Amino acid sequence: MALTVDYYFAPQSPYAYLGHERLITMAGAAGAAIRVLPVDLGGKVFPVSGGLPLSKRAPQRQAYRLLELKRFSEWLGVPLNPQPKYFPVGGDEAAKLIIAVDLKDGTDAACALTGAVMRAVWAQERNIADENVLAALLAEQGLSAARLEESHSQTVHERYEIDTQQAIDAGVFGSPSYVIDGEIFWGQDRLDFVARRLARG
Repeated sequence: MALTVDYYFAPQSPYAYLGHERLITMAGAAGAAIRVLPVDLGGKVFPVSGGLPLSKRAPQRQAYRLLELKRFSEWLGVPLNPQPKYFPVGGDEAAKLIIAVDLKDGTDAACALTGAVMRAVWAQERNIADENVLAALLAEQGLSAARLEESHSQTVHERYEIDTQQAIDAGVFGSPSYVIDGEIFWGQDRLDFVARRLARG
């Protein structure tokens, strides 16, 4: 039986960005489905899981994070500016836009837009909290401009809330988290374990 990966992430997460294309590739190779689930990490998940926003972490942790981002960017060949112009940045509007696309255009389109949003932050110095940027990203992906208005709908807002609560209920505490049949894999550096789990079926 084909497996499903519940893909929980914050659109502004650098680690989700580093793992995004690899996840899509390995899921495709294994014949696994992906459920695209952007969540409110800072506003809802961190307060109940002990997570801290970047600015409140110890200086040593902040410094090591920059080192790790550089290492992974070089190792994976994924362009990444560890200190981009528009970060920290709110991810709620981008998350809701991804949900709107998922609802109307399907998983593949939502995955493509997710990758574009992440590249905008980490490789292109673009502000994903700006609606004009989000509109441009939609156009670049060949998606309807109507999705931006739909992202403000009650349906999308409720889905965002439900998916965030589902993440909390599943034990998710960071981005990205990949959940397969109830088993959590936290971080893009756990994708080798994800591949092994998918291979087992």
